[in-house]
Amino acid sequence: MDEVARLLTLLALLGGAMTLLGGVCVWYLDETRRIRRTLTQALGATPQPMLAARGRGVGIGFDLSKNLVAVTWDRGGWRLNYRLDELIGVEMIVDRHVAARAFRGEPRRALDQLVDPEDLVRLRFVFDDPEHADFELDLWQPEDEGRRGRLYADEALREANRWMARMESLLRRPVAKPAAVARAAATAAPPVQAAAPPPQPTPPEPAPQAQQPARQPVGPLFGDDAFEDDAEDAFR
Repeated sequence: MDEVARLLTLLALLGGAMTLLGGVCVWYLDETRRIRRTLTQALGATPQPMLAARGRGVGIGFDLSKNLVAVTWDRGGWRLNYRLDELIGVEMIVDRHVAARAFRGEPRRALDQLVDPEDLVRLRFVFDDPEHADFELDLWQPEDEGRRGRLYADEALREANRWMARMESLLRRPVAKPAAVARAAATAAPPVQAAAPPPQPTPPEPAPQAQQPARQPVGPLFGDDAFEDDAEDAFR
């Protein structure tokens, strides 16, 4: 009996440990948490705000303190980073037509009616990037009905409308581009350089002066004749 009791206790402990391990794995591999971790790695901080489409494996996050945007798909398997000034507009697509939009430098086209969608609720983020020009995030599709953790049609529409208002406020914020910032910094604080000494004026060359011919001695310089001439000059 003691051996049977020990065996049953061991099996119960093993089953509890496996259940706990399975719960940890499910929690860690949860789709939304994986998307959040990927966006955190891309931005270097916890994304705020963040939007994830459960069941589609896609999400978008912002770091407003650094003016960064990151998108991810394939449940966090792939990601892209953008600057906030590269986000040029957002569209809300309901049932295959654009129901609302907000773009930089354009008046906002707001959602004028909250009618339950029948086919699709999608947010399309447009970026100033020739290679990856947009990112689509489906908040609702008909197959989401009744699935755990998915939004209902009216909830998805309201969530999309809230994000349109949020994106409009972001798009109205002036964001300086890196080139403009660099030019402004260069204009405001030019590098300090040691002032070069002013060039010294070259002194004018002296005018050539006429040289007087060397006076030639008259008469002998050495010998008795020279002393005789001097003596004669003295007596004169």
